[in-house]
Amino acid sequence: MKNARIRFLTLLLLIIGLAVGTIVLAGQARQSNAKGLQEILSQGFIKAPPEKRLIEAGKIEAEVKKGGYVTQKKSVGIVTGQVATEQLALALAQTQVSSTPSGMVRVNRGRFQMGNVENDKSAFDWEKPVHTVTLTYDYWIGKYEVTFNEYDTYCAATGKSKPSDAGWGRGTRPVINVSWWDAIGYCNWLSEREGLKKAYDGDGNLLDKSGKVTTDITKVEGYRLPTEAEWEYAARGGQNSRGYKYAGSNDLNEVGWYLDNSGKKTHPVGEKKPNELGLYDMSGNVMEWCHDRWDDSYYSQGPQTNPTGPSSGALRAVRGGSQSESAPYCRTAFRIGGTSTVSGDKLGFRLSRTVF
Repeated sequence: MKNARIRFLTLLLLIIGLAVGTIVLAGQARQSNAKGLQEILSQGFIKAPPEKRLIEAGKIEAEVKKGGYVTQKKSVGIVTGQVATEQLALALAQTQVSSTPSGMVRVNRGRFQMGNVENDKSAFDWEKPVHTVTLTYDYWIGKYEVTFNEYDTYCAATGKSKPSDAGWGRGTRPVINVSWWDAIGYCNWLSEREGLKKAYDGDGNLLDKSGKVTTDITKVEGYRLPTEAEWEYAARGGQNSRGYKYAGSNDLNEVGWYLDNSGKKTHPVGEKKPNELGLYDMSGNVMEWCHDRWDDSYYSQGPQTNPTGPSSGALRAVRGGSQSESAPYCRTAFRIGGTSTVSGDKLGFRLSRTVF
């Protein structure tokens, strides 16, 4: 919850009015990194040093500043011979409130080679050309795939029918049998529950913080599906990448549930080893919906900075392979398109959010 992460710096002002006016300051810092009142006042209080200052009785404009906090101003009245007490609370500036949400991992902005960089012979043509993609912003991505526990809570809150678990069990297994539309419905519900602006309109377009349609992913505040570029960069380990074929290893058995080891059913999230960023199950368990529309030729014609996919198309991108797929489909470069209204026991999703 955003409000729970805001820290406050409280300054108590004791103002004593004398014949010509003397201002006496006292203060305390709570839950902050401030070194004390001296440091606070040295950054500005009615442009006075942190000591007594003679001023005329009447009204003054008090101003308290602290780097990274929202400046507070207040009109204070000084009456001869009387004591006035004022309290100002400095909230962290919005740009400073960027604690990682529960269950997510922060991915730092960067540049990477996207596509079939391993030149794997089992790859599809649409995994090429290999191209350099630049992400100019940080983002958060789910540490795990969204689970039945989480999705069932959404269904209970909204009256939506719960998807089938194929008889494999619910709990912390990844939710399955959800369409792309189901996934963004969950994203919007979670955004609104946490006081964030929703990321999608009724047509599946991205929305900025003011509710306007946008293609600029850096302007989207709410929970959403990762773009293909975000997904692949994170799966490859982001800024910590070691160049593995799968998400976290060259041995799929270490990091993923797939055809050869899953028993052809999903498993609770987080049972295999994570990748370099601490993300689980990005290779195998369930295939994951991404935000982007699908186009076989997008790699050869799409933008290479902050790409969000084609502007039109009935299909949406799917990544990661599943419990019933062979190893080639679980590579970090593997991609395919799926009809947005389709659901199945191979399909799930994980969350993403832009860092502001």
